[in-house]
Amino acid sequence: MTSIDLSGKRALVTGGARGFGAAIAQSLAEAGAAVMIGDVLEDLGRETAELIAKTGATAAFTRLDITDEASWEAAAATTVAGFGGFDILVNNAGVEVTALLADFDPAELSRMLEVNVVGTALGIKHAFRSMRPGGAAGRGGSIVNVSSVAATIAFPGIAGYSASKSAVDRLTRVAAMESGKLGYGVRVNCIYPGLVPTEMGVKLAVDVTAIGLFASTDHAIAAVVDQTPMGRLGEAREMGDVVVFLASDAARFITGAGVPVDGGMGM
Repeated sequence: MTSIDLSGKRALVTGGARGFGAAIAQSLAEAGAAVMIGDVLEDLGRETAELIAKTGATAAFTRLDITDEASWEAAAATTVAGFGGFDILVNNAGVEVTALLADFDPAELSRMLEVNVVGTALGIKHAFRSMRPGGAAGRGGSIVNVSSVAATIAFPGIAGYSASKSAVDRLTRVAAMESGKLGYGVRVNCIYPGLVPTEMGVKLAVDVTAIGLFASTDHAIAAVVDQTPMGRLGEAREMGDVVVFLASDAARFITGAGVPVDGGMGM
């Protein structure tokens, strides 16, 4: 649990219904932020928001398809209207499709790029428009994009995912520069999570085994642990704590940075 105080801050977390997103939303709420869960999983998203609200925090849900611009416009407006402002965006939502380069499906790769790259870019766009001077919120803020250790290492079977998460890293750095040069007052950073046993993380281990890269799911996980100096998988809440730091005034002179939260795997 973080000791950083985000009281008075208003956050939108994409893909916040489950996994990383739910853990990040919980961490932000524990730090005092009001949290809007944005997701296409409506029932689960509302349930996650209700669970957070039961702790005494302020939380709500809005349907958000991150690949749809009108959906972004509505989610940003709902956050501002519901919470009285918009200070923090966490671009967490994403998808992963495992495939060898010799076998990949162009349609699946296009979909992954649409979600992971275009979806993140749209989030930056509408956060900037809301947070910059003259915007609906207009007080500046912080964007934290979720990249991946896959952007920093060469792991077989995830070339498309690695490419998409590398693009998230580049989007982060250019966005930070544009925000600074144009006086938006919005810091933009990203994190590189290591493998965490969420639904997506376990699916990755299953998928790389299915395409013949490892003898079993346990062997796939062991290979990741073996490449990790800290000798274990990560925990979703460990990602949430770093997001809280980057979103806080403790990181007020940090922008355009990528922070590994991977136990040393990508060093």
